[in-house]
Amino acid sequence: MELKLQRRFLCSDYTIGSLFVNGEYFCDTLEDTDRGLTQSMPLDLIRKIKIAHETAIPTGCYKVIVNLSPSKKRMLPRLLDVPGFSGILIHRGNTKNDSSGCILAGENKVKGKVINSTLYEKKLVELLTDAQERSEEIRIEIIN
Repeated sequence: MELKLQRRFLCSDYTIGSLFVNGEYFCDTLEDTDRGLTQSMPLDLIRKIKIAHETAIPTGCYKVIVNLSPSKKRMLPRLLDVPGFSGILIHRGNTKNDSSGCILAGENKVKGKVINSTLYEKKLVELLTDAQERSEEIRIEIIN
């Protein structure tokens, strides 16, 4: 299964994007501030630029699994091997304060926010869990 996150609005304190599943629009996303990080940057440079809990993950391609989040206490999509970051999930939330580096799924109908995020989290977890149970590889490409 192929996910694609196209970042659309790179604001000074948050980032709005569109999430596609196998080429079809799925929902909007909200992330922390995009600071121009890329997966190919040296790790020491990523660490120098990154501001903890306030920086969107580097653009690039990542493997995704669905597993139990110890902090959220539910099954969630987890991005693996994100340079300079750990514990990156796709989950519900409404503002950048709910992100801490993660990707929030929902509808961007309010400036700087996503709404109806619980619905989109549940739908995405269901889709990805089904793919994972079929032994499909799940990947996400994040682009600006």
